[in-house]
Amino acid sequence: MRYSSGVRRTAAALVAAAAVTALAGGCTPSGSDAAVAKPSGSTAASASSEPSSPTAGSSPAGSTSGGAGAPTAGHSAPTPAGGGKPCTADQVKVSDAHQADVRPTGTGTGAALVSVTNTSTHACTLRGFPTVAGAGNGSPEHNSPLATTPTGSPATVSLAPGARAWTKLTFVNVQGEADGYCVSGAKPVTFPTLVIGVPGAGAHQIAMDDGVFAECDNKATVTAFSSAKPS
Repeated sequence: MRYSSGVRRTAAALVAAAAVTALAGGCTPSGSDAAVAKPSGSTAASASSEPSSPTAGSSPAGSTSGGAGAPTAGHSAPTPAGGGKPCTADQVKVSDAHQADVRPTGTGTGAALVSVTNTSTHACTLRGFPTVAGAGNGSPEHNSPLATTPTGSPATVSLAPGARAWTKLTFVNVQGEADGYCVSGAKPVTFPTLVIGVPGAGAHQIAMDDGVFAECDNKATVTAFSSAKPS
């Protein structure tokens, strides 16, 4: 009887142990099922809350280098177009003078028209009054400056290639016949050529297209350069 009780107690203990093992096996995940069942929890939250760093050399999304409309490196903004730079001596030609239609009475030159032509392939500008000096043939450096009186208001003249600007030279005219005389009592002077100074564009030697320059008192009234031809 003692033996039977011991057997029954042992069997009951084994049954209880088997029941505990069965219950434990039904609650604990194993293998790949354990990975699927594991909650994301803090790991997922940490990944979503921590911002990602941009890759080296890249720009943040939505930004542009330099901003919209920024000039490309090495290029400058275009220069606005205009009437050109001031004319230079090698860009212009001063034509020989001819007598003006409107001039003081007398037997001398009276008044002469002189034109400046843009002979270059680029537009240039001219502004101001000429200087005038009497000279001999072939010797512009040996000249006698005339006292000039400017008349009119200077304006900038834009000369396209081939275009002209004009000035009018009015002298104290010689009176009488033959060698003539000056009203002032001075002796009339004749010059085979004149040296015309163009503002910013050098000095140019010209002749009359008919005869020589004859004047009194070494004076001349000059008009500002203009695109309109004087009379």
